Amino acid sequence: MVKILSSLCLLVFFLGCGGNADPSKLFSIELEGKQSKFQQNQEVGVAIKNKKNIEIEAIIYSIDGKTLPLSNGKIKLDMPTLGNKNLVAKINLGEESVEITKKIRLLSAKAPEVYTYDIINTYPHDTKAYTQGLEFHNGILYESTGKKGASTVRKVNFKTGEILQKIDLDNSVFGEGITLMNDKLYNLTWRSGIGYVFNPSNLEKIKNFSYGNSREGWGLCNDGSKLYKSDGTEKIWFLNPETLEEQGYIETVTNKSIFNKANELEYVDGKIYANVYQKESMMIIDATSGAIEGVINFGGLKGKVKKGPEWDENNSVLNGVAYHKERGTFFVTGKNWDKLFEVNIRKKN
Repeated sequence: MVKILSSLCLLVFFLGCGGNADPSKLFSIELEGKQSKFQQNQEVGVAIKNKKNIEIEAIIYSIDGKTLPLSNGKIKLDMPTLGNKNLVAKINLGEESVEITKKIRLLSAKAPEVYTYDIINTYPHDTKAYTQGLEFHNGILYESTGKKGASTVRKVNFKTGEILQKIDLDNSVFGEGITLMNDKLYNLTWRSGIGYVFNPSNLEKIKNFSYGNSREGWGLCNDGSKLYKSDGTEKIWFLNPETLEEQGYIETVTNKSIFNKANELEYVDGKIYANVYQKESMMIIDATSGAIEGVINFGGLKGKVKKGPEWDENNSVLNGVAYHKERGTFFVTGKNWDKLFEVNIRKKN
């Protein structure tokens, strides 16, 4: 009894004194092997270092508000989402409790599988189009282009390359990705902190919207109920299509690291297909967990493109992906490329 009282007095003293109110001065979380990187569903040994030998009644571990039961000194990291996490330990000390945290990285349980492609058809593409986004709707290809003074949103006959309709964005903005959902066409800008909503039938602007915590505007896609937005970091944000508010995010990870190069996006059957910025490859990302399940090697595709007057060796890279649901194929191109490729994506043998 004396020990418990003295422990509580010590705790009250630490929590009551401004400079010593940090519970980490009393406790810390120790993980098996002193590691900070773990894989989804991994079982990890965990303990609390009790620096002042204070009497502890119970400890509850959690991540993202989900309780992780302790069994034989281990917790199972069966979290639905991956990336940077805070492991929280709530330490109960009779009538008092404190919380401490430890930063960890939760990675995918499996390495990405390697995919390749087969070209089915090749179509003409406007070499002046610094392609940022592609999307099919009712057989029409919608395309957004970038660069200040050259940013557009357009409707294209994908078979002929003919521009059916086009609007120019303000010269002050750098256009980025697009997606179309519920008869609204959403378009991002790069560093202006704003996006646009258009009527897809006539490309008339409905409204502007502002970004929240996301850093920049890169790629857009949707799953029929929410928008996904990349911003040049490891995060892909969820946006409410009506309010355009950010309502959470996933982080893109492999089994070894967190990855931050997702650019143009396309959503197909629970997966996000994402161009890897300035690389001839594309990621297949699980839209729930953020795990990068596959990498598509598009090596050799750029070599089939004729370099025109708009070509920039550093920036005329693979970018733009759209899924044609009726044909069951993907369409890909690049910035200032003269060709649009219809491809099948398959696992590499």
